[in-house]
Amino acid sequence: MVISSLADRVVRSVETVGDTVSEALFEPVIRLGVTGLARSGKTVFITSLVANLLDRGRMPGLVAAQEGRIEAAYLQPQPDDTVPRFDYETHLGALTGPSPHWPDSTRAISELRLSLRVRPTGLLSGLQGPRTVHLDIVDYPGEWLLDLALLDRSFDDWSRETLERIADRRCAADYMSALAGIDPEAAHDEPLAQTLAQSFATYLNAARDTGYYDCTPGRFLLPGDLAGSPVLTFAPLPVTVSSARRSLHREMERRFEAYKARVVKPFFRDHFSRIDRQVVLVDTLGAISKGPKAVEDMRHALADILTSFRPGRNAWLASLLMGKRVEKILFAATKADHLHHLQHPQLTSIMEALTRDARDRAQFAGAETAALSLASLRATTEEMHSHNGQELPCVRGTLLDSGKQAALYPGALPDDPSHLLQPARDGAEAWLDGDYQAMGFAPAPLTLKPGDGPPHIRLDRAVQFLIGDRL
Repeated sequence: MVISSLADRVVRSVETVGDTVSEALFEPVIRLGVTGLARSGKTVFITSLVANLLDRGRMPGLVAAQEGRIEAAYLQPQPDDTVPRFDYETHLGALTGPSPHWPDSTRAISELRLSLRVRPTGLLSGLQGPRTVHLDIVDYPGEWLLDLALLDRSFDDWSRETLERIADRRCAADYMSALAGIDPEAAHDEPLAQTLAQSFATYLNAARDTGYYDCTPGRFLLPGDLAGSPVLTFAPLPVTVSSARRSLHREMERRFEAYKARVVKPFFRDHFSRIDRQVVLVDTLGAISKGPKAVEDMRHALADILTSFRPGRNAWLASLLMGKRVEKILFAATKADHLHHLQHPQLTSIMEALTRDARDRAQFAGAETAALSLASLRATTEEMHSHNGQELPCVRGTLLDSGKQAALYPGALPDDPSHLLQPARDGAEAWLDGDYQAMGFAPAPLTLKPGDGPPHIRLDRAVQFLIGDRL
């Protein structure tokens, strides 16, 4: 095992050297990771990002586009032959077709390569011709990212933390009931193991729907071709002092370690460790509407996500010696079009406050971070409505559940983020001074002019932060 691990590291080092030299001498490659927790809008973000880089009429905040230095953009086959291609054309058709609808959410890792032909700037711009910059966009579920924290935990540590955390959750009642009377030291029984694993997976799905974000192991939510395999047939058990051979506890422990070795580590090795720019999408409004506990749980999840990154500057020599580091991390509050623009500063401030601890650690390690609010695809228009002598900033759109047009006021976000974060830290059951509603809007029918991508809010600023310096 040790020799195999050392050999794998040597091979990875050689690959890293080759990739780095190739990028430095020929065509640079930016590997942009796109992740987020459930329903944060990853698929829509990537689809709109690519569409707006192909047709840049709505990208004034991207300096290279505003200056006209991007001469062409085109899609190419991604370099990783074993990774599914991000189905850009199908997702774009869903958003811009005659009957627009939201595309299916991320279920597994996928990739897309967008190549940009860019004229250089600076003193030597007149002596150099255009160069090609490849943008490799890697889409992966945020639940997989949270799994990286399991690498530093034993089965007993994970079991103890999980059972303490979920003990009082209503959605975990069935699993806790199934666990009652179980003797971890009894002989392993496969039907019992499958029953417990299925019950725990049911809890994880219910917890995600309720608004909790600490839903690991992530592959229990998105099993794919691993469904039913032993590597996904384990669950947290009460911790015991000793563990007899062939006991239920010993077998669950073995499968937990197999999950880390066969599922989590390959993801980190083959995909995550190669990312050098990262955007983390967050449905902040959805968490706020679910209450203080959901907000606090999301804050902890964001902190755990940041510990998974290896932040730092990608100096050429450091890349050769140590492997890549994430240079820039953007935390983006999505669905900003669900609020009138007058409330966007408050949403951004809340996003900054939620990620403060995580961003401080990243900046200390040398990575550049930012937080903003955006809408990858604008689905609403803005209106002002009078109510009880007060002008309310509303948004109008097509309601997702009924298909009817409506103008809605979701509630006023506080100017001071601590008015939300402090009750969340204190474990409040509900907001005392406000009621925040998360509305679901369907994408609006679009008529795009030649050269224009889909309408958005601040997507151009997000792209400028993430890759503008490389263009």
